[in-house]
Amino acid sequence: MARRGFVPLSVLDLCPVPAGESTAEALRRSVDLAGHADRWGLRRYWVAEHHNMPGIASSAPAVLAGQIASATSVIRVGAGGVMLPNHPPLTVAEQFGMLEAMHPGRIDLGIGRAPGTDRLTARALRRSTDGLGAADFAAQLAELQAYFAGQPAPDHRPPVQIRAIPAEGNSPEVWLLGSTGYSAQLAAQLGLPFAFAYHISSLNARPAVALYRRAFQPSARLAEPYCLISVTALCAKEAAQARWLHGPSRLSALRLRTGRSGTLPSPEDAAAYPCSAAEQAVIAETTGSHVVGDPAAVAARLGELVASTGADELMVVTSTFAHADRLASYELLSAALSPADPPSPGSG
Repeated sequence: MARRGFVPLSVLDLCPVPAGESTAEALRRSVDLAGHADRWGLRRYWVAEHHNMPGIASSAPAVLAGQIASATSVIRVGAGGVMLPNHPPLTVAEQFGMLEAMHPGRIDLGIGRAPGTDRLTARALRRSTDGLGAADFAAQLAELQAYFAGQPAPDHRPPVQIRAIPAEGNSPEVWLLGSTGYSAQLAAQLGLPFAFAYHISSLNARPAVALYRRAFQPSARLAEPYCLISVTALCAKEAAQARWLHGPSRLSALRLRTGRSGTLPSPEDAAAYPCSAAEQAVIAETTGSHVVGDPAAVAARLGELVASTGADELMVVTSTFAHADRLASYELLSAALSPADPPSPGSG
């Protein structure tokens, strides 16, 4: 049995594509993992939005979330997140309103501001360079929320004659995602739950979460601040095995940082890569926040992260070359970290 007293555990799935496998296989793996997470009693399962990345198959979160919701029964399902500047707010409202209508009480909509890709691809998605500023993002978010509420936003966007069907009356649980103080403050001002991307920017975590809690204003949706931390972690029965399985993530991080992104390499290929001293420094910098080891060591480090940030929930990102190793990692974590029993935000 899992130990009591830990915060809830959730999954952030980047839908990794191992070398030599197809994106279709990667997508089927995600649906399979979600089914296991549902049975293990994990809190929620989010899929991310990334574009023009051969090693990540999750380019359409609403589509994948629908497949996962249909394959599960209890776990909350959603996006972590939808990069709002890439899409018209009306489209996002219709997509996630439909998901909520079909799976009532189980859909999350995490909203992010980053493009989730390079600038050239972002321009292709947006058809312009507009929508990149912070002020415009806040207006887009207000418009999105207005569609769910069935009323115009304060700046009269959308016009009163435009209705988002079936979004009206079918609002998912809206979250704000981020890795900066801006996102933390906006989530606090709007009274929204906040998801901090520790797996992207670990140094900003503690000040951003502290800012969120300090500035939080209760809303009709959320009476008290609620913050989850997303962290990269990999667990195996033995620490040496975990480090071996982590090799592909380390090499992928190096390739991404140096503009050579591709599919996820095997542990053997990662171990054989002739890494220079400069490249080792890049790997150390980009993966220094990753939590890797046996169950006891991983549980201890994650416990320290929760204690230092005051996180209400942990969302774990795990990428392995072999699907069985990813399943085993999450299963070991779900046994080592017991979900506590506080209500999910907005449930009471």
